[in-house]
Amino acid sequence: MDIANPGSRKTELRLQANKLISDLPDDYIKASDTGLLDHVLSHEEFQNARNIMIYYSVKREPCTLGIAETAYLEDKTVAFPYCFRGGIMQARIVSSLDQLRPAVLGIPAPPDTAPVLNPEELDLIIVPALLYDTAGYRLGYGGGYFDRFLCGIPAFTIGLARTRLMVEMLPREKHDIAVKCIVTEDIVLHTAKA
Repeated sequence: MDIANPGSRKTELRLQANKLISDLPDDYIKASDTGLLDHVLSHEEFQNARNIMIYYSVKREPCTLGIAETAYLEDKTVAFPYCFRGGIMQARIVSSLDQLRPAVLGIPAPPDTAPVLNPEELDLIIVPALLYDTAGYRLGYGGGYFDRFLCGIPAFTIGLARTRLMVEMLPREKHDIAVKCIVTEDIVLHTAKA
């Protein structure tokens, strides 16, 4: 691995992470999702948030649908990512998961008519990743959407991670932004960025 070039190291790590994720047992995925949901819903930042942004989980990502459904039941404003070419993303409000439609890479997203939520109005953002390290840095999917979006936003950020996919330290580049809290099925870890 090319340690001197974090970008090339991340590419190799993505391949390794995808293999690790595909090898996780189904019963572990299910139990992990239950624990993650419990920890997020009991977190003070979720309970106090009025405006939240959640990614729509696909495949074997930590499931976010229960978070969204609870947020709707609690009359929170819920936004999902709406992506443009070039790594640009907006938070767009939907009043129901039924409003989401397959978009980039087949991932459900708000329609282009959905209202845009100003990033500064967000109280909480649930951030996706392949892997997280204990300092809150993430190995994303390589598009840079979330790193660009999170730059300068004061919202509290939670990274969802399965315990078996936590690592001690990931390679970092100057544009990488750590989340303020990592939630696994076992722990809630506030990082130095909190």
